[in-house]
Amino acid sequence: MLVSGPVSHLDANLAVALDALLTEQSVTRAAARLRTSPAAMSRTLARLRRVLQDPLLVRAGQAMVPTPRAEALRDEAAAVVRSLEALLTPSGEVDPAVLRRTFTVQAADLVGAALAPGLLGRARRDAPGVSLRVLAEEWEAGPALRDGRVDLEVGAIDHVDPETRVEDLVTLRMAAGVRAGHPLAEGTLTPARLAAAEHVAVSRRGRFTGPLDAALADRGLERRVTAVLPGHLAAMALAAADDVVCLVPTALPGGPSSPLTEAAHALGLRLLEIPLPLPPVSIGMAWHPRHTADGAHQWLRGAVRQVLRPAAG
Repeated sequence: MLVSGPVSHLDANLAVALDALLTEQSVTRAAARLRTSPAAMSRTLARLRRVLQDPLLVRAGQAMVPTPRAEALRDEAAAVVRSLEALLTPSGEVDPAVLRRTFTVQAADLVGAALAPGLLGRARRDAPGVSLRVLAEEWEAGPALRDGRVDLEVGAIDHVDPETRVEDLVTLRMAAGVRAGHPLAEGTLTPARLAAAEHVAVSRRGRFTGPLDAALADRGLERRVTAVLPGHLAAMALAAADDVVCLVPTALPGGPSSPLTEAAHALGLRLLEIPLPLPPVSIGMAWHPRHTADGAHQWLRGAVRQVLRPAAG
């Protein structure tokens, strides 16, 4: 017994046959729909009549018409068949238009700000039943993904368990973000001028140093970090209002534009190329392998891919 309600005593095959008969109102057409013979469908109709203790379809001239009992069962039979189809459909085959799901994505503030508009836009257009919860980088990716607290982590993936699936999305470089009237916005930016300016660093752990400090040290230079903030958005807001330099991830030269820089442009920041060899920043997404074949999760990953790497389609 697979279903509940007034047709709970029907097995799956009878439920499908009942839906076909009530929809087609013809034994011949119902048989064609289910790819069986009219004789077999006639026997199924007889069985349905015995089980439900109702004629269901009766002759009216050359046609067959449903009884009141059949009319009452029509919508429920159709709903049962839809439920059976959903139950037996491979997980990769999901219609986004009927998807009802809340996804939890863990991302740094700048990545979350870049993702949210694009993801919500795609959900509104293609999957209106999808809701999005974006969390700050609160947990280590592996345990949170494994425990189901997070569906997807997006950002610089560098602390995952061996079984975690990771896909690189885009490679970025760091630029120096300054307000329009900042002294560094005029003239050639040299390592010495960059080191002499005041800086705001971004670190969840409160660290004052990073790759830029190592690159400056190779040239005998040292910068002064006057503030450390936990997120890029706060650092960019400070740089937009004060004469401090913040680092902003931006596209590689000649590469496609990155939505991660849109917040910087919205704040009016100038992005200056740093005259030092800094390691690139790889932005990717990580998920637990139990979600790999899940159609809903595939939709989410595809949407993230389209937002952060538009050329992926």
